[in-house]
Amino acid sequence: MKIWWALNIVWLFIFAAGAIFIGVRTVDFAGVVQTPELKMVAFIILGIVFLFVVLFQLILLIFIHFARKGSTNTSTKRLS
Repeated sequence: MKIWWALNIVWLFIFAAGAIFIGVRTVDFAGVVQTPELKMVAFIILGIVFLFVVLFQLILLIFIHFARKGSTNTSTKRLS
């Protein structure tokens, strides 16, 4: 479970770095000047990606939780 939390912290730093990068840049890689409207679109896209990652991790957490719970119950049944 410690790896799970470490990966969550890594994801948090990646998204924070992306948000800071979008917030401070004045020109994107195509040479387009970043207006507040374009920055807002970039933040919305980053937010959508963030939601997909959060949903995937929640589904994975539920799967891990039930898999761990199921394996604990089968091991106790074998002992008794």
